[in-house]
Amino acid sequence: MHKKYENPPIIEAVCEFRLTPDTQWDLTTPGLIYEKISKEFVNKEEISLQEVTLVKTAEGLQHSVRPDQRIRFLTDDKKTFIQLGTRLLAVNRLKPYSTWEDFKPKIENAFSALNETVDISSFQRIGLRYINRIDIPSQTVDLDQYFDFKPFLGKGLPQLLKSFIVGCEIPFRDGQDSCKVQLTNTIPETPASSSYVLDLNYFLATAEAISKQDALEWVENAHNILEDIFEGCITDSLRAIFKESV
Repeated sequence: MHKKYENPPIIEAVCEFRLTPDTQWDLTTPGLIYEKISKEFVNKEEISLQEVTLVKTAEGLQHSVRPDQRIRFLTDDKKTFIQLGTRLLAVNRLKPYSTWEDFKPKIENAFSALNETVDISSFQRIGLRYINRIDIPSQTVDLDQYFDFKPFLGKGLPQLLKSFIVGCEIPFRDGQDSCKVQLTNTIPETPASSSYVLDLNYFLATAEAISKQDALEWVENAHNILEDIFEGCITDSLRAIFKESV
């Protein structure tokens, strides 16, 4: 049984499905998907993004930038929304995030609409990401008191930090999946506090390794792993701030 908190630090959760390039997709696809979800996602807006792709070549890493048009379908409160791009579906939930039991059906319904509209051959990528903003009511924070994932400074270095960023990538399932874990400090909302962003990003690292029949089970397993990683990153001092519920 995973822990639940009265004041969870999650500011955004997102589940993403990227389909393989051979998947049929045209200008009518977003509208057909929207017909299946329009009762709940009543608002629509278009956004323009730039997608950066890194490719390893004989000359080294090369990057390309291409424009990406996406359509967002939002609930009335605009806290939950579905993003559609070319061969891409993402489900986002902004703060306040309640529980996985509330977020999971949004993912299932959106995926069902995608599956009913598009002949899914396979996935280029699936991802589940949680971005946490952690506010501690003190200007001076001993990181050891609150975090079990943190920067380490040897005894020969000054121990006072002005800013930091620490991260790693952890393989799972013999490298089929990976999880990027990153912690950094950020600007606090009030002068008398300190703030940090803990970003947990679990994703399918091996393209086409998961079938559409197993996609939602993969997401459920990813969530269980992310909850374990989150708990492994924090101490009881933070759990007290988040107010663990019974």
